[in-house]
Amino acid sequence: MPSSAGPSIDKITEGGRVTQVGEGQDADESAPPVMTFGAPVAGEILAERYELVEHINNDSAGRLVWRGVDVVLRRPVAVVMRYPGGDSATEMLQAAVAASRVVHPNLVGVYDAIDEAERAYVVREWVDGRSLRELVADGPLDAGRATAVGNAVASALAAVHATGMVHGNVHPGTVMISDDGRVVLADARTDGADSQENDVRAVGGILYHALTGHWPHAEAPLHGATAGHGRAAIPDAVRDANGAAAAPRQVRAGVPAYLDDLTMDLLDDSVAPPSSDVLAAELARLDVPADDDYLDSNGPLRFAAEPGEEPSPLAAAGGRKVAFGIAGLLAVALIGLIIGISTLGGESDDPKTDPVAAPSQSPSASSAPAAPAVRDLKISAARIIDPDSRNRSEVRDAEKVFDGNRDEGWSTETYPTSNFGDFKRGMGVWIDLGEERTIKSVQVNLSAPGASAELLTGTVTGQSNESGDKRVLDEFKKNRIGQPFEEHDGTTMTFNGFDADQKYRYLLFWITELPSNGNGYKVGVQEMTVQGS
Repeated sequence: MPSSAGPSIDKITEGGRVTQVGEGQDADESAPPVMTFGAPVAGEILAERYELVEHINNDSAGRLVWRGVDVVLRRPVAVVMRYPGGDSATEMLQAAVAASRVVHPNLVGVYDAIDEAERAYVVREWVDGRSLRELVADGPLDAGRATAVGNAVASALAAVHATGMVHGNVHPGTVMISDDGRVVLADARTDGADSQENDVRAVGGILYHALTGHWPHAEAPLHGATAGHGRAAIPDAVRDANGAAAAPRQVRAGVPAYLDDLTMDLLDDSVAPPSSDVLAAELARLDVPADDDYLDSNGPLRFAAEPGEEPSPLAAAGGRKVAFGIAGLLAVALIGLIIGISTLGGESDDPKTDPVAAPSQSPSASSAPAAPAVRDLKISAARIIDPDSRNRSEVRDAEKVFDGNRDEGWSTETYPTSNFGDFKRGMGVWIDLGEERTIKSVQVNLSAPGASAELLTGTVTGQSNESGDKRVLDEFKKNRIGQPFEEHDGTTMTFNGFDADQKYRYLLFWITELPSNGNGYKVGVQEMTVQGS
């Protein structure tokens, strides 16, 4: 997604007014500030231009946030005020002046900064929507939306850092999502307490919060807001005995491995972070349209790769699989050549050996036609069936279940319970043989023992989406091949309950129970092999 357009999140909000400044709390109208000199009132016009319309909230630093109107340009504005002004407002005004020099679609625009001694205020863009903190309070975001938020924040930081400045105040209260899906960063600080590296690491915190609803920085949940501090508080991350935050995939099922790794690397002080522009480019690469997001693996994080590790075009296109395909074609060609040579070399004018000229054998010498040889059948396509989840993060890598390499395959995410967390019926691998075949057996190699699964068949293909997967499962459930495996104690399942008089094209290996891996429950399908004729 081009940074100039700014990433967005479709239908991520349902309306409501955003907390316009920092980690601001809802205003408590029953407890106004003690100081009243310079206090604003509704209807007042500041600097003969900005009319105050409604008091929205106060932030944790004691600043007041008002919704206003620029009476000259007739546009809504946010007015951030503190009183008195003077020295107490210096940092706020300096930050506003610095921010006004950076124009970017993912940064809140700053229009004016005025110090009137008894009070000082900053006038800036009004954003209809909610802060990320308020949004995630309704539930964590899916992987695609979390990536879009991270992309927007990193892009905004890249613009700030390009000027040599530091934002210094990146957290879920300063990230806003407008009603139309625009993601913007607000409320920069200029107190010199932060660095560009800390800004970049803060993106890891944003991703962590978006994916889990928790905040990984226990020492400073919201730049000074302590745990349990009104509505500004965010639940602390789940931690081990050493105080280390659990990875998002350990907190919540369905988080893709690549996003989990990126988030934890950004939070890990022992891992050097990328620059903000490199991080923005990487997140832009991962932030692809929903229809395409899960069709192919996004590959390794580019900034984390060693020098010279950039995958070759062959590898990027699935080089090992291409090599296997070429090797297979060469093998077929070689076998055909050998057969052809044998046939040509075996020609004879002797009618006793000529299959055309030889007389028919007597009934006593005849034999029944030989049964077709059983061999490995080609799987022409595969896809992951996940009918009970809109998060399509687990439906990639299906081609690895028939690539001839048992060292890698498709895997589920880690779930909190063996039955996929009580919110889905299971997951499976659907395969297409390309045409109807007589099948003798299907062998499935798994990454670990202890799984329960069954083999199903049907004729429905369906689109690769939630509704299409439901159609496939509902139809295939009517046709089970043999008996299911319950908590199988091995890593290989062999299904051989096929009807010799029936032909099959589509099969579904359906997993109903996951084995434990120590941190939760998951399983990988390393390889599927179909034998028949």
